[in-house]
Amino acid sequence: MADIIYTEKELIKRSGMSPQEFNEYRKYNIISPIVNNESGTELYDRHSLDVLKKIRQLKSIGYELEEIRKIVKKIGLPDIQDKDKSDDDRTYYTVGELAEKIGVNARTIKHWEDKGLIFPDARSSGGFRLYQEIYVFFGKLILDLQMFGYTLDEIKTISDMFRDFVTISSKPDTYPIDQRREKLNIMQQQIEKLFTKMNSLKEGISRWEDLLMKKQKEINKLIDKSNKK
Repeated sequence: MADIIYTEKELIKRSGMSPQEFNEYRKYNIISPIVNNESGTELYDRHSLDVLKKIRQLKSIGYELEEIRKIVKKIGLPDIQDKDKSDDDRTYYTVGELAEKIGVNARTIKHWEDKGLIFPDARSSGGFRLYQEIYVFFGKLILDLQMFGYTLDEIKTISDMFRDFVTISSKPDTYPIDQRREKLNIMQQQIEKLFTKMNSLKEGISRWEDLLMKKQKEINKLIDKSNKK
């Protein structure tokens, strides 16, 4: 299931605190976003809500923010200091941000999702779809395959194979041995097929490069003759 991700505004509303109180916590570096995208969008997760609850509990029993900051720095907050740090390295993009990174429009991202090529990794509490950075690379691979002449349905088949490969690599016993062998053999066939298409494309590019360079020289000669008259 996709993670629940909050924007700053959503987190403040969810926690029931005022923006001024939240800004005080940020000022003392007691809470920080899990993601700060290039666009400036700051995102928080459910752990952030837990952090806010603990801070408010400490404040309610008389701790000042400076004291809480020192506690967080030394030992972390009670019961939540062991949060998995690997999540901190994630970068999320909204549909619009992902589309801009790949070089397509937002409708294309939605169409790929409808086709089952990509899936959102998380959703904000407001329902906005969020994608991890790997989809920037994957989206460009989709465009490459379209340039090689693949339809979206064919690309869907290839993306499903990659997912099968990940499953077989991490959990080999997911499929019976015969089914596993069949899937791996089909993957090999598809790789060979793609190599063939890529080689044909390279030959075509080479022909066009030679042709265009030749015509460019001929055009330059005609331009020079025209300028001399």
